[in-house]
Amino acid sequence: MNNAKTPLFHPAPNAVQTRRRFLAQGAATSLLIAGLPVIAQARVEASAERAAEIRFLGKADAAVTVAEYFSMTCGHCGRFHRNTFPQVKTDLIDTGLIRFEMHPFPLDGLALRAHALCRALPTDSYFKMVDVLLDKQESWIGAADPVAELKKFAKFAGISSGAFDEIMQNRSYLEAIVQIRQDAVSQHQISSTPSFVVNGDKTFSGALSFDEFLAELNAFGI
Repeated sequence: MNNAKTPLFHPAPNAVQTRRRFLAQGAATSLLIAGLPVIAQARVEASAERAAEIRFLGKADAAVTVAEYFSMTCGHCGRFHRNTFPQVKTDLIDTGLIRFEMHPFPLDGLALRAHALCRALPTDSYFKMVDVLLDKQESWIGAADPVAELKKFAKFAGISSGAFDEIMQNRSYLEAIVQIRQDAVSQHQISSTPSFVVNGDKTFSGALSFDEFLAELNAFGI
């Protein structure tokens, strides 16, 4: 598990307006670019309100809610989503047994920027971008200029270079994402990623196997 002691990069204070809406420029010309799903002209919004939106999969009124706190640069988070999450989605989310929420818990400045890119997208596109970035995590994290790599992924979503820069310079938006992390620490004592909170009560952590993940939910009738 990655711990939460790594200090976050604090972006420069030359922020754009607190609330900004813009239509991402540049239409996709094919369904796939370099093997990545394309989200043509996705409407993006960099605002504190968009940052705070709860992104979830499954039935809104499912009896069990699992809230994941993850960092886009956490290797354990990447392994969980590549190896375990597909079965969680098939067996638990798609069957209506759990509502699965995803909350940002950035461990460093690069993770903060990646979360900022994802959360600026509407819900459907958000999950697609998270899936792509976690699936290809090692390639962009290990790049000589990882932020430039993120900009390439943004292009696949129809986000222009200028729009990407505005997202990354929006201080109030970035601070709203950091606040989610701080709230998780104070409310749920989250200290590592990935961590999971069940029905606002039980907390457990780690890149668990599906059987291990399922065992943590037994007390909730799953």
